[in-house]
Amino acid sequence: MSPLLPPVDPSVTAQLVAALTPRLRKRLDAGVAKLAGRPVARDGDIVRLAVDDDTDLELHAPDGVVTTAESIRCGCLLAPDCLHRAAAASAAPVAEMPDPVAEMPDPVAKIPDPAAGEPSLTGAPRTAPPTSATLPATAASAADDAPAGADDPAPESATPAQRTAAAALHDAAAAVLEAGADGAGAVLQAELLRAAHTARLAGLPRAAGRAVAAVTALRAARDADPAHRLGDLTTALRDVLLLAHRLPEATGPELAGLRGRVRQPYTPDGSLRLYGLFAEPVLTSTGYAGTVTWTADAAGRLYTVPDVAPGGAERAAGSADRAVRIGDTSLTHRELSRAGLAVSGATVSPTGRLGAGAGVQAVRAPGVPWHAEPLDRLWTVPVAEQIARALAGDLDVPKAKNTDSGGDAGTASQAGQAGEAGDGTNQPTAQDGRDGRDLLFLDVTLIGTVREAAGECLLADCDGLTVRLAAAHDDPALTDRENLRLLALLAHGRGPGTRLRVVARLTPAPLPRAVLLAASRPTDPDAHVDLGLDRLRRADLPPEPTAGTSGDADDARPAPTVQPATAPGEAPVHLLRRRVHQAASGGRRVLAFPGSKESEAARLRQYGLGTAGELLTALHASAAERARDPFGRLLPADTGRFATAWLGAAVYTEEVDRALCAAAWGASSPGLDSR
Repeated sequence: MSPLLPPVDPSVTAQLVAALTPRLRKRLDAGVAKLAGRPVARDGDIVRLAVDDDTDLELHAPDGVVTTAESIRCGCLLAPDCLHRAAAASAAPVAEMPDPVAEMPDPVAKIPDPAAGEPSLTGAPRTAPPTSATLPATAASAADDAPAGADDPAPESATPAQRTAAAALHDAAAAVLEAGADGAGAVLQAELLRAAHTARLAGLPRAAGRAVAAVTALRAARDADPAHRLGDLTTALRDVLLLAHRLPEATGPELAGLRGRVRQPYTPDGSLRLYGLFAEPVLTSTGYAGTVTWTADAAGRLYTVPDVAPGGAERAAGSADRAVRIGDTSLTHRELSRAGLAVSGATVSPTGRLGAGAGVQAVRAPGVPWHAEPLDRLWTVPVAEQIARALAGDLDVPKAKNTDSGGDAGTASQAGQAGEAGDGTNQPTAQDGRDGRDLLFLDVTLIGTVREAAGECLLADCDGLTVRLAAAHDDPALTDRENLRLLALLAHGRGPGTRLRVVARLTPAPLPRAVLLAASRPTDPDAHVDLGLDRLRRADLPPEPTAGTSGDADDARPAPTVQPATAPGEAPVHLLRRRVHQAASGGRRVLAFPGSKESEAARLRQYGLGTAGELLTALHASAAERARDPFGRLLPADTGRFATAWLGAAVYTEEVDRALCAAAWGASSPGLDSR
């Protein structure tokens, strides 16, 4: 995947690959590899790629995205039926699917028959009927709370088009899983993109988004991208298969959650008084970057002000100094994270994002430090409660990028009223259905560092728990890693036992672990540092202790040494997780090889994980099973059976990981919904 090329709509890539002859399809992967190293030049909306010394290929990208097959033009003699157009589309990043523009339904209008708005797979999508996934939160909640009567319609179920799209997604994802990342070339990727486009037209934006994420992860794996994580590919494939499995039989609110929202509705929320909390850089594998500033109101409800657009790490670092796009305020994201905002005519999405419509007005207002109200109350929530909130959020199916989980959070003002305690004080409410559910507000004491495979991370004491705090980004253009090294000095002689107030994001793991986003300044607790955007300096650290100072003999502590990470004494769930990851990477054939299958299953049963042992046995059996015809020839493998066995193992390991994470933090284990 070449970051120099403009993003290409998934339907364009699928169309160009489908038009190739079988002979050219076999050469497509070689063509993609050939174009990867060719020079690229940009002239306005046109990007020129030199296929060879005499032939150029042009990609016309208005608004930065290639949206039609005709926008890719090649100068060779075989054009437009040449291999170069499909190879260029396959080498370019996958564009985020555009949201169709639809009028917001009247909240008090009667909900029409779902069958009346069934989308077409052959033409432009018709406007979908308003459902609980597309109505504003107040209307959806009113519809859900209405008493059931004899004349009420039956719960909404998936349309035939949605069932067909789900089956296509399942088949395409199963084919990718059969081949693995090593064998899933441009043709299989195009089939998954075609299924994603079909799902989008059928009104399944959540499944479509996860399919696009799976293709992006596949390309990163095949290109040996340093940012590739095998866990991301496994998660994306699991989500696609799980959504495709559950969608055909889902009804009512469950179906609305599995479909997701095509377009996020922004509802009026009156006047807001917001206080800047922190800002973080955003850098995605799909080619988008920017900054998101987090704010809170007087009730502790979180709101976000995003500025994310196509770009790389340079845009993520530079967008912090851009003015926020709300009203006429000239505040930058960096300034807003420390100041305040008074907004009138505010509009808010169900995930807490502030709208920037023409009727929204905003002016700068004073901010408050983290130790003052109302921000201080975010740190008064018990850690176990914060962990339970983070793990319970969207437990059934992980949230697809840029789509809503379907939960109805209501307006922020309603949530603030719901969080009012008996003594009349407003307590911070859980971010159910909103961004920020995985944020942790911790008071920690630095005690040392630990070396892991991905680098060094901090060890901190948090209410008796030893927490590992890692960098959120490893890109050298951002300051996360460098700031983490300076904070490590506090645990190695410049102030062991330093108390910090931090904002982190939970990383589900068998050990208490999170990534650092912001921290109070070591020498000034009333100020904070956005660790991905601000650069700490040695002057911001306490001075080094001087030998011979009075009291040194009594107060001196030995500096903690960097210790290698050790595996916790826990049940060997990694035996099953490893096979799940191996299948995603190498395909079915990797698990079909003879090996220590029975010993691994027996070890899992020995630790009381009988279900894990059965899942591992079934996974190996489905991978090795190949039927033969009457003449002894091998028949094609049953990709559906292998995909089902793999999905069961993947979902099981995810739920066990959540339970182990909750146990490590001392929180209540999240309940498991029936599959």
